[in-house]
Amino acid sequence: MSARLLAVNVVHELIRGPTRWTAIDKRPVSGTVAVTELGLAGDEQCDTRYHGGPDKALYAYAEEDADWWSAELDREIPPGLFGENLTTHGLDITGARIGERWRIGGPKTGILVEVRSPRDPCGNLSARMGIPKFHRSFVATGRVGAYLKVLSTGSVRPGNRITVVHRPSHGRTIGEISTRA
Repeated sequence: MSARLLAVNVVHELIRGPTRWTAIDKRPVSGTVAVTELGLAGDEQCDTRYHGGPDKALYAYAEEDADWWSAELDREIPPGLFGENLTTHGLDITGARIGERWRIGGPKTGILVEVRSPRDPCGNLSARMGIPKFHRSFVATGRVGAYLKVLSTGSVRPGNRITVVHRPSHGRTIGEISTRA
Protein backbone atom coordinates (compact mmCIF):
# COMPACT_ATOMS: atom_id res chain seq x y z
CA MET A 1 0.00 0.00 0.00
CA SER A 2 1.37 3.41 -0.91
CA ALA A 3 1.66 6.32 1.48
CA ARG A 4 -1.14 8.85 1.37
CA LEU A 5 -2.46 11.97 3.01
CA LEU A 6 -5.14 10.90 5.49
CA ALA A 7 -6.20 14.38 6.62
CA VAL A 8 -5.45 18.06 6.04
CA ASN A 9 -5.89 20.01 9.28
CA VAL A 10 -6.18 23.76 9.88
CA VAL A 11 -6.79 25.80 13.00
CA HIS A 12 -10.34 25.49 14.32
CA GLU A 13 -10.02 28.14 16.99
CA LEU A 14 -7.27 29.94 18.86
CA ILE A 15 -7.19 28.90 22.51
CA ARG A 16 -5.38 30.18 25.57
CA GLY A 17 -2.56 27.84 26.54
CA PRO A 18 -0.79 27.76 29.89
CA THR A 19 1.43 30.75 29.01
CA ARG A 20 0.23 32.14 25.67
CA TRP A 21 -2.34 31.85 22.89
CA THR A 22 -2.02 28.77 20.69
CA ALA A 23 -3.28 27.53 17.33
CA ILE A 24 -2.82 23.86 18.34
CA ASP A 25 -6.55 23.17 17.87
CA LYS A 26 -6.25 21.82 14.31
CA ARG A 27 -9.10 19.89 12.71
CA PRO A 28 -9.60 18.12 9.38
CA VAL A 29 -11.08 20.00 6.44
CA SER A 30 -12.50 18.51 3.28
CA GLY A 31 -11.63 19.42 -0.26
CA THR A 32 -8.54 20.97 -1.74
CA VAL A 33 -6.37 23.36 0.30
CA ALA A 34 -3.81 25.74 -1.21
CA VAL A 35 -0.25 25.52 0.10
CA THR A 36 2.18 28.47 0.04
CA GLU A 37 5.78 28.74 1.21
CA LEU A 38 4.37 29.56 4.66
CA GLY A 39 1.82 26.76 4.99
CA LEU A 40 -1.84 25.95 4.44
CA ALA A 41 -4.42 28.51 3.40
CA GLY A 42 -6.76 29.07 6.34
CA ASP A 43 -4.24 28.04 9.00
CA GLU A 44 -2.49 30.16 11.64
CA GLN A 45 0.47 30.02 13.99
CA CYS A 46 0.42 32.13 17.15
CA ASP A 47 4.05 32.09 18.26
CA THR A 48 6.10 32.41 15.10
CA ARG A 49 9.35 32.28 17.08
CA TYR A 50 8.79 28.53 17.38
CA HIS A 51 6.12 27.68 14.81
CA GLY A 52 5.75 28.59 11.17
CA GLY A 53 8.12 30.36 8.84
CA PRO A 54 9.69 28.79 5.77
CA ASP A 55 11.46 25.93 7.61
CA LYS A 56 8.36 25.03 9.66
CA ALA A 57 5.64 25.80 7.13
CA LEU A 58 3.87 22.47 7.67
CA TYR A 59 3.80 19.96 10.50
CA ALA A 60 3.24 16.31 9.52
CA TYR A 61 2.30 13.44 11.82
CA ALA A 62 1.86 9.74 10.99
CA GLU A 63 -1.37 7.92 11.71
CA GLU A 64 0.74 4.93 12.79
CA ASP A 65 2.38 7.01 15.54
CA ALA A 66 -1.02 8.39 16.57
CA ASP A 67 -2.27 4.78 16.79
CA TRP A 68 0.70 3.94 19.04
CA TRP A 69 -0.22 6.86 21.32
CA SER A 70 -3.86 5.81 21.25
CA ALA A 71 -2.93 2.38 22.62
CA GLU A 72 -0.44 3.87 25.10
CA LEU A 73 -2.95 6.40 26.48
CA ASP A 74 -6.07 4.25 25.98
CA ARG A 75 -7.88 7.06 24.16
CA GLU A 76 -8.71 8.12 20.65
CA ILE A 77 -6.16 10.30 18.84
CA PRO A 78 -8.05 11.86 15.91
CA PRO A 79 -6.26 13.69 13.07
CA GLY A 80 -5.08 17.13 14.17
CA LEU A 81 -5.10 16.44 17.92
CA PHE A 82 -1.33 16.95 18.18
CA GLY A 83 -1.61 20.17 16.15
CA GLU A 84 -0.42 18.69 12.88
CA ASN A 85 -1.36 20.13 9.50
CA LEU A 86 -0.91 16.87 7.62
CA THR A 87 -1.87 13.46 8.96
CA THR A 88 -0.26 10.72 6.88
CA HIS A 89 -0.84 7.00 6.43
CA GLY A 90 1.84 4.52 5.36
CA LEU A 91 4.77 6.94 5.76
CA ASP A 92 7.40 6.41 8.46
CA ILE A 93 7.83 9.97 9.68
CA THR A 94 9.79 8.96 12.79
CA GLY A 95 12.27 7.22 10.47
CA ALA A 96 12.32 10.06 7.92
CA ARG A 97 15.75 11.56 7.34
CA ILE A 98 16.49 15.26 7.63
CA GLY A 99 16.56 16.55 4.04
CA GLU A 100 14.22 13.83 2.75
CA ARG A 101 11.82 15.15 0.10
CA TRP A 102 8.22 14.13 -0.46
CA ARG A 103 5.91 14.78 -3.39
CA ILE A 104 2.34 15.11 -2.09
CA GLY A 105 -0.23 14.89 -4.87
CA GLY A 106 0.51 15.07 -8.57
CA PRO A 107 3.42 16.86 -10.26
CA LYS A 108 1.20 19.62 -11.71
CA THR A 109 -0.97 20.63 -8.75
CA GLY A 110 0.63 18.90 -5.76
CA ILE A 111 3.48 20.10 -3.57
CA LEU A 112 7.10 19.19 -2.93
CA VAL A 113 8.27 19.39 0.69
CA GLU A 114 11.50 18.75 2.56
CA VAL A 115 11.83 17.28 6.05
CA ARG A 116 13.62 19.96 8.11
CA SER A 117 13.40 19.07 11.80
CA PRO A 118 11.53 17.17 14.51
CA ARG A 119 8.84 18.95 16.48
CA ASP A 120 9.92 20.20 19.90
CA PRO A 121 6.58 20.75 21.66
CA CYS A 122 5.88 23.01 24.62
CA GLY A 123 3.39 22.90 27.46
CA ASN A 124 0.54 23.75 25.08
CA LEU A 125 0.60 20.12 23.92
CA SER A 126 0.38 18.93 27.54
CA ALA A 127 -2.57 21.26 28.15
CA ARG A 128 -4.30 20.07 24.97
CA MET A 129 -3.89 16.45 26.06
CA GLY A 130 -4.86 17.18 29.68
CA ILE A 131 -1.73 15.37 30.87
CA PRO A 132 0.86 17.31 32.91
CA LYS A 133 4.31 17.29 31.25
CA PHE A 134 3.02 15.12 28.38
CA HIS A 135 5.21 17.09 25.96
CA ARG A 136 8.31 15.63 27.65
CA SER A 137 7.05 12.05 27.26
CA PHE A 138 6.10 12.84 23.66
CA VAL A 139 9.68 13.91 22.84
CA ALA A 140 11.26 10.98 24.70
CA THR A 141 9.58 8.49 22.35
CA GLY A 142 10.91 10.12 19.17
CA ARG A 143 7.35 9.94 17.75
CA VAL A 144 7.14 13.71 17.36
CA GLY A 145 6.39 14.21 13.66
CA ALA A 146 8.27 16.47 11.28
CA TYR A 147 8.37 20.11 10.32
CA LEU A 148 8.41 20.56 6.55
CA LYS A 149 9.69 23.27 4.21
CA VAL A 150 7.55 23.82 1.10
CA LEU A 151 9.86 23.68 -1.94
CA SER A 152 7.11 23.77 -4.56
CA THR A 153 3.69 25.29 -3.85
CA GLY A 154 0.36 23.94 -5.03
CA SER A 155 -2.52 22.29 -3.25
CA VAL A 156 -3.29 19.18 -1.22
CA ARG A 157 -6.37 17.20 -0.29
CA PRO A 158 -7.11 14.10 1.76
CA GLY A 159 -6.29 10.98 -0.24
CA ASN A 160 -3.29 12.48 -2.08
CA ARG A 161 -0.47 10.02 -2.67
CA ILE A 162 2.83 10.75 -0.90
CA THR A 163 6.01 9.68 -2.66
CA VAL A 164 9.50 9.91 -1.18
CA VAL A 165 11.45 11.40 -4.10
CA HIS A 166 14.79 11.92 -2.36
CA ARG A 167 16.38 10.28 0.67
CA PRO A 168 19.79 11.55 1.84
CA SER A 169 22.51 8.98 2.46
CA HIS A 170 23.13 10.16 6.05
CA GLY A 171 21.16 8.40 8.76
CA ARG A 172 19.95 11.34 10.88
CA THR A 173 16.25 10.65 11.39
CA ILE A 174 13.47 12.60 13.04
CA GLY A 175 13.23 10.05 15.87
CA GLU A 176 16.97 9.99 16.58
CA ILE A 177 17.36 13.76 16.64
CA SER A 178 14.24 14.18 18.80
CA THR A 179 15.40 11.81 21.53
CA ARG A 180 18.86 13.44 21.65
CA ALA A 181 17.46 16.89 22.31
